[in-house]
Amino acid sequence: MKLAEFKEKYIGDRAFYKRYLYLALPMIVQNAITNLVSFLDNIMVGQLGTEQMSGVAIVNQLIFVYNLAIFGAVSAASIFGAQYYGKRNHKGHMYSFRFKLYAALLVTGLTILLFLTCGDNLISLYLTDTAGDGATDVALGYGLQYLGIMVVGLVPFAVNQAYATNIKETGQTMVPMVASFVAVGSNALLDYLLIFGIGPFPELGVAGAALATVIARYIEAFIIIVWAHSHTGQNLYLKGAYTGFGIPGEELKAIIVKGFPLMLNEVLWAAGMTAVTQCYSVRGLEVVAGLNIATTITNLFNIIYLQLGSCISIVVGQYLGAGELEEAKDADNKMIVFSVFCCVIVAGLMLVVGGFFPQIYNTTEEIKALATSFIAVSAMIMPFCSFSHASYFTLRSGGKTMVTFLFDSVFTWIVVVPAAFVLARFTGLGIVSVYFLVQATELIKVAIGYRMVRSNVWLVQMV
Repeated sequence: MKLAEFKEKYIGDRAFYKRYLYLALPMIVQNAITNLVSFLDNIMVGQLGTEQMSGVAIVNQLIFVYNLAIFGAVSAASIFGAQYYGKRNHKGHMYSFRFKLYAALLVTGLTILLFLTCGDNLISLYLTDTAGDGATDVALGYGLQYLGIMVVGLVPFAVNQAYATNIKETGQTMVPMVASFVAVGSNALLDYLLIFGIGPFPELGVAGAALATVIARYIEAFIIIVWAHSHTGQNLYLKGAYTGFGIPGEELKAIIVKGFPLMLNEVLWAAGMTAVTQCYSVRGLEVVAGLNIATTITNLFNIIYLQLGSCISIVVGQYLGAGELEEAKDADNKMIVFSVFCCVIVAGLMLVVGGFFPQIYNTTEEIKALATSFIAVSAMIMPFCSFSHASYFTLRSGGKTMVTFLFDSVFTWIVVVPAAFVLARFTGLGIVSVYFLVQATELIKVAIGYRMVRSNVWLVQMV
């Protein structure tokens, strides 16, 4: 391919990137602030000790599955929401909002029931006492304390996601960003005051970290909901949203048929990633602590490709909803290339500075060294994750949810989880080598994603 042809196909003009970044930057900044506060929260809990940090990290792994289940529930309707908005069908957009709200609350109810009845068993899956010093029992106690408070914040999180995703589909990404700023600022301040007992506040430790997060989630939901209902001119889908509670059978069937594989995919993928972490955990509590540090830091850098991928689904979905298939294909090519390019730069930065972060934690040198190695591996794999993630959102924007189900969660359970299980339990490889080989399975997804996107099976107008 000649340079001119390459530039025409894969490089956009200034107006294109302006539109793309107008959507992406608020989402990137919002998630950067959120992950930065999670990072600070993690450091503050880490100052309490390895057992406290490990107990909280395990519970956050379980809540991660819940978060992805909520994401899947709202994403099921978001496929249609973006296309309805692109077609200016506000009533259809309203029905997609109702579906999000109902599905998110249903998932939340089931999750709370599971956590309250089986929380100790779920946490214990990640605790292997290789040292024989009883540290795992201490970590379990802290984990249960943290989980007992965190369940109170699941409902506002679910409702907030239903509103925020619909707002983003209209192109208004600034409002969720501002709400997130206020929430994470509150979270950071309350973390400091409640974990360490500053001034008149009691020293609550792990419980303080959980309480700060719960309060912040209520603050964020309050801001989003109040703004949405006070600006119905910009959120036309809210007109009549609570006048009735039904969803027409045809719309409901379409969302479930297209959306259920997506929701199931998110749950199974998150459960798969959690299962992979459980496989690593058989190597000891030190590995759990090292992974917690590395994951928290890696998440700060991953937001670039995660949010650029999310924007692909919005931009391409709007083009598809308007019937502009060639424009959708052209935009998708340019956005994928831009996402990978950005992540090559971010990965290089992560390799350079990643090793400094573990030194902040109050833990052993062994755990710090493990975390540094895990961060380096994640940086090397990041550009490949960027491409496969962009491919996933490309396929999803055209409603190919069964294909994304196979591409994402089925791949995770057939390839990634067995690889982690076998390598961690039945080989003499060091845990860093095991981690690298498991992460390298992403290259298989890159090859599959490339073929799927090139096939153009996702170029479909659904509404």
